[in-house]
Amino acid sequence: MKFKLFGTKIYVSFLFCATVSAMLALDRTGLIIPTLCAVLIHETAHLLAMWAADCAPIEIRLIPASVQITEKYGVPSKNQAGIIICGPLGNIAAATAAFINFRLTGQEPTLNFALLNGVLAAFNLLPVAGLDGGRLLELFLSRKSNPNVAAKTVSMVTYALSGVMFLAGVYLTICGSVNLSVFIVALYLAVCALIKK
Repeated sequence: MKFKLFGTKIYVSFLFCATVSAMLALDRTGLIIPTLCAVLIHETAHLLAMWAADCAPIEIRLIPASVQITEKYGVPSKNQAGIIICGPLGNIAAATAAFINFRLTGQEPTLNFALLNGVLAAFNLLPVAGLDGGRLLELFLSRKSNPNVAAKTVSMVTYALSGVMFLAGVYLTICGSVNLSVFIVALYLAVCALIKK
C-alpha cells in the first residue's frame, strides 16, 4: 500500500501488515495495541522533528521490525541530534502524561501505557546500532574522530551488549526461568551489528 503524507511517500509492506495482524490475533496480554501506539508516538516525534527542521524525508517504508526513512538530502549536523532524540522524548512525554492521568484517575491501563513508553524510550537510548542511542553515540564519536572508527565502535558496543543479553538468557534458562524475549533481543542486537558492518 502506498500513499503520500505532507509530500512524503509512505509505503506499507504486506509483510508488515501480516506481522501486525498476527501479533494482534495472538496477543493474550492486551499489550500489543498500547505497544503499537507507543511505537507510533516515537516515530511520529522523529518525523515531526524532521519536518520542523525542513528536512522532510522522501519516503518512509514500513517493513517487519523496521522503519526505513529515505532522506531528501543530508540532515544538517546541528539538527541531526535533535531529530534523533525527539523519538525518545516523545515517549517520555507520553509516559509522563499517562502517569499523571493514572495518579488522577487510578486507571491501571494508563499506568501500563506510561511504563510501555518509558521502557521504549530507555530501550531506544541504548548505545547500540539500529537504535537512537547508537545513532547519537556514532554522531558524537564522528565529531571527535573518523566516521568509520565511530561506526566500528558502535558495532563493537552492540556486539558486546548482544553477548551480555545472550549470557543473561542462558543464566535465566539454567535457573529454570526461560525467557525467550532476552534471546530475541540478543539476536536483534547481533543482526543490527552485522547490518552496521
